[in-house]
Amino acid sequence: MKRDNDKEFGSLLIKFSNLIGLSALTTILLLFLVFIFRLTPAHTYLPDFSQVFQDSAPNEVTETVGDDEIWKVPDLASLPATPEGDQIRYGHELVKNTAQYLGPEGSVLHISNGMNCQNCHLDAGTKPYGNNYALVASTYPKVRARSGMEEDVTKRVADCFERSLNGTAPGKDTKEMRAMVAYIQWVGKDVKKGNKVKGSGLMDIEMLNRASSPELGKVIYIHKCQVCHGEEGEGMKPQGSAVYVYPPLWGENSYNDGAGLYRISNFAKYVKANMPLGATYDNPQLTDEEAWDVAAFVNSMLRPNKNISNDWPDISKKPFDHPFGPYTDNFNEEQHKYGPFQPIITSQGK
Repeated sequence: MKRDNDKEFGSLLIKFSNLIGLSALTTILLLFLVFIFRLTPAHTYLPDFSQVFQDSAPNEVTETVGDDEIWKVPDLASLPATPEGDQIRYGHELVKNTAQYLGPEGSVLHISNGMNCQNCHLDAGTKPYGNNYALVASTYPKVRARSGMEEDVTKRVADCFERSLNGTAPGKDTKEMRAMVAYIQWVGKDVKKGNKVKGSGLMDIEMLNRASSPELGKVIYIHKCQVCHGEEGEGMKPQGSAVYVYPPLWGENSYNDGAGLYRISNFAKYVKANMPLGATYDNPQLTDEEAWDVAAFVNSMLRPNKNISNDWPDISKKPFDHPFGPYTDNFNEEQHKYGPFQPIITSQGK
């Protein structure tokens, strides 16, 4: 009887040992598979549906490049040594160094506040999410709600001179205006009409569920912006120079209250992807909340006034953060300027 029990016990030990061996083998196999999976790019396990969606919705705006690719700027060095090439190069120079040619002490004209076009359109309008010119050539001429009429690129450049540069635009047939228009159109020449490219314009950020705070924004400005733009937002200009190293953010030499950056949603998007110095869209230095608050602070400060009585002939088309009434809704100017914006957007059915 004892021998039978010993035999049965031995059999159970063998089965248990086999089970443990099998479990260990299974565990090793699973760990190996996990290791291989982590070494292999995730997209190799996913089917490519891009062609299916493209064929099923041919009229929708699509990306001209892959999801992981950013808009590539044409190579300025590739321009030919022709009158057309020279015109585009001159336009690039004017956008980059506007004050040198068209500022208060400009070598050509004295028609602007001393800022450069590229202070708002970074790297001469070529930086990803730096308020660039990627879509200008493919979208203009177009009807703009702000003016209520069709505008071409020349009118768009003139607007920038009158608002962001708080000055007067060069005549439409001048060498300078023609050169800037030629350059801006050349920058976006490879973007097809109706297409959108990653990196164009400004980077979207999350909406706040509260009003943006100039008080909180002032603290951010002091710690992260003041070193370049000055305690009084006066910018930085070397002694004896007529050109700013860093532009003024408020005061008589900054953009006026009719400029696009006076809408704090635009300013917040702009600084999120580009400021402080060294920040990029994929390596920002501000949180979304900080971007909103510093935008509120900067745009709470005094700056030149622009006559905008002819703007927005259809007031129902005013953006949610346009800070001047009248409006078609019941929200006041302060909420339209600082927020919270979601109730306004909801009331507009957007």
